[in-house]
Amino acid sequence: MTTIAVFVGSLRRDSFNKALARNIERLLPEGVEFRYADLDLPLYDQDLDANLPEKVVALKKLVAESDGVLFVTPEYNRSFSGVIKNAIDWASRPWGQSSFAGKPAAIAGASIGALGTTQAQSQLRNVLLFLDMKVMGQPELYFNASAGLDGNGDVAPESKDFLQGFVDALVAHVRGEK
Repeated sequence: MTTIAVFVGSLRRDSFNKALARNIERLLPEGVEFRYADLDLPLYDQDLDANLPEKVVALKKLVAESDGVLFVTPEYNRSFSGVIKNAIDWASRPWGQSSFAGKPAAIAGASIGALGTTQAQSQLRNVLLFLDMKVMGQPELYFNASAGLDGNGDVAPESKDFLQGFVDALVAHVRGEK
């Protein structure tokens, strides 16, 4: 079984990014499983490094036990979400005990804006490279939520082939086949 930890950078109940992650998940081949990280965490506080909160321990364990990580981020103010930044800070600490080092990673994102999540993904990519993650370069997935999702959060039929290509590349990347 290949497992992929999924960090959805929006806590909103009807999040476009949560819907995008679910659409990606439906296209996974047999033998690949998404495990969604609980990112409703306290703000990172270095004073707690010696006694991590239970939710943080669970997050670090999820990443450590997964074969790869998919970050699905909205774009807020031309950057990735604070929810993802906070989770990254927790899972990469204490210093020298990062759960991310050497892990394959990919980034996707949905937004209603004309530029999608291009700026957020660019900045997130820099952070993931610093964390020594093996970041998938292509294909990039900047999903326009207003045009590509219906009222139920399902991907428009004309987007499914592209999305399937992303899924195939993600799985190959995590498995070390690409």
